[in-house]
Amino acid sequence: MLILLPPSEGKASPRRGKSLDLATLSSPELTPARRAVLDALVALCQDRPPQDAAAVLGLGPTQIGEVERNAALYDAATARADHIYTGVLYDALHLADLDAAARRRATRTLLITSSVFGIVRPGDRIPSYRLAGGVSLPGLGPVAGHWRSQLPETMHQLVGKGLVVDLRSTTYAAFWHPTKELADRAVTMRVLHEQDGRRAVVSHFNKATKGRLVRSLLESGDSPTRVGGFVELLKDLGWRVEREGNQLDVIVTQV
Repeated sequence: MLILLPPSEGKASPRRGKSLDLATLSSPELTPARRAVLDALVALCQDRPPQDAAAVLGLGPTQIGEVERNAALYDAATARADHIYTGVLYDALHLADLDAAARRRATRTLLITSSVFGIVRPGDRIPSYRLAGGVSLPGLGPVAGHWRSQLPETMHQLVGKGLVVDLRSTTYAAFWHPTKELADRAVTMRVLHEQDGRRAVVSHFNKATKGRLVRSLLESGDSPTRVGGFVELLKDLGWRVEREGNQLDVIVTQV
């Protein structure tokens, strides 16, 4: 089973640590594609006036410092990806205090989508960066389109004959679409907040619930290979789940 996570917009910035070494990242066949994004992003932030670079990146006036951070990515300190990504989902997931067996499962099971690196494992050492999935970089083009052309072979190998649990947001789902061959083994999920008989998608509930749900899967140790088995596992773990095809709705009444 592979669980695909979105990145977080906010990221921790390590003060110490080795500089980026692309050769040490998982899925090393993506190194040329990763370097292409890095080169385009660093060039934008080094060569353009900060305000112009910020405009390309969709950053506001108070975020100009992110341009300077991007300009130094090759020399910046790195940390494990599961320490870099922060925010509601990652706070709820809280990988750091899982027991050793669950942490090993996280290493094998989780793939985090990244605009700069395509995909990373929790233990991959990366710097803090600012690049949204919807940005188009000069000299590279749309980031999503770049990864859509680079990820299929790698993802095919990683998925193998297992189940894909796709928790990515719409922006990052555009980086890679499961092939028809994988369609019956790929599930998407949304979280619906139920109150007074009405249901709605609420961002905070969505992210926090997905984080807690992934944590419960890692702690369980089970790894179903089919959608039906996955639904039954979630129910056994106490989740309220409704299925329509390969889309699952997780119903919550409180965060």
